[in-house]
Amino acid sequence: MRVTPHSRLGKISPYIPILDELSRGGVIVRLPALWLRFCLLFLLGLLLFFSLNHWRQGSALQPSLEPLPQDPLIQVYFNHSQAATYTEPYRQQERLGDDLEQVIVEAIATAQSSIDIASQEFRLPRIAQALQEKQRAGVRVRVIVENEYSRPWSSYTPEEVGQLDERQQGKYLEFLQLADQNQDGQLASAEISQRDALVMLQQSQIPVIDDTADGSKGSDLMHHKFLVIDRRWVIVTSANLTTSDVHGDFLSLESRGNANNLVKIDSPELAQLYTREFELMWGDGPGGALDSNFGLQKSPRPAQTVTLAPGSTVTVQFSPTSTSLPWQQSTNGLVGRALNIATRTVDVALFVFSDQNLSNVLQTRHQRGVQVRALIDSGFIHRDYSEALDMMGVAMKNRRCRYEEGNQPWSGAIATVGTPNLAEGDLLHHKFSLVDEHLVITGSQNWSAAANHSNDENLLVIDNPAVAAHFHREFERLYEGASLGLPTFVQQKIREEQTRCP
Repeated sequence: MRVTPHSRLGKISPYIPILDELSRGGVIVRLPALWLRFCLLFLLGLLLFFSLNHWRQGSALQPSLEPLPQDPLIQVYFNHSQAATYTEPYRQQERLGDDLEQVIVEAIATAQSSIDIASQEFRLPRIAQALQEKQRAGVRVRVIVENEYSRPWSSYTPEEVGQLDERQQGKYLEFLQLADQNQDGQLASAEISQRDALVMLQQSQIPVIDDTADGSKGSDLMHHKFLVIDRRWVIVTSANLTTSDVHGDFLSLESRGNANNLVKIDSPELAQLYTREFELMWGDGPGGALDSNFGLQKSPRPAQTVTLAPGSTVTVQFSPTSTSLPWQQSTNGLVGRALNIATRTVDVALFVFSDQNLSNVLQTRHQRGVQVRALIDSGFIHRDYSEALDMMGVAMKNRRCRYEEGNQPWSGAIATVGTPNLAEGDLLHHKFSLVDEHLVITGSQNWSAAANHSNDENLLVIDNPAVAAHFHREFERLYEGASLGLPTFVQQKIREEQTRCP
């Protein structure tokens, strides 16, 4: 079987094979001359090969920073790290960064009894292959995804692809670039079996459910990104298991992936808490009993702290939390409590920041002398409900000429707010904060009301100096060269709104 990708996408996709024909007529080439030409070209080819090989060996990409020490119980990785290099496995590009997919593959390889994965998206073939091997070895493997991403891309018809929005069509194109290994414009069964991760799981009879397993249309978002291995190892990441979140966009050679982090923790006690969250969602799995619990069907779960070693603790909380409960009891309430500890510095690197309560907490800390720096993704930072505007002392009305409810621009505006300088198309996808350079807040949860009150999420507060050092280095890397302050075009937009919304 061969699948031909959607023709409407041909103009922006290299899936139109071009066959060149060589003309043989009208030219007579003498055999000795042809042989001589072949020999000369062969020698030139050898010379070019050895020259390029020597150049590559002499100019191999080197890390620009020395690796930081890792805590034996908590390891930290960043796909944009400047202290490591790897060859990206699909485009074969040598690049800076930690290979987050390989970290997960190696962790899966150690599994002896069980692997549980809850990931909003699951599209990485090497992880699927690692799970196939463990399933064949008798390890129990279970996977939960978000219902919007529970269908293999290779199963979409041209008509269905045409109905996708621009963002989803972009994801489909990324899959085509990944799966069409010989670039002939068609997908063979073998290519699908090797590159469509969800098909690979189906072929190995690895059970997969999504957030409609409870009989509903799905929670707002099954936004988790965690693994539990042998009820001992926990991997928590801000990255979806996709090429664009881990390695980079195939349609852009400059792309190095959305900026993300991954934390690997050795703790049976913490694994037990994550397993409990997984079991609530899994129920009987694909059995059809409708006993899965997603979103607000789960009862409130307060934050719990695990001590890994003297001076090393991890606090975890899962979302969502009903709005009927005090905000302080929610996961964002845990973030607020961690921020309130600050006496010197707070650094935040976030994809989304729209929780007014957290902005108010940061303002209070700033008024008490705490230095606050914030980096927000460029696609979000200047929206009318972005708390970054509050931090810069301005407010923007929405299309209905109204301010966000409870909006509170800072009276002491700061200029240490902005966006990092990333390759075109790459996003700041982190969800972390660093408090006084020793307390780390990270996980899947964006700092928003939707994440707090609607989505399936997890958040960690890690008190560990070695872990904090890694996040400090990542923030400084992002902050260097960032565009800070209120851009001219935003100031102009605010002035225009004052005219439009008297």
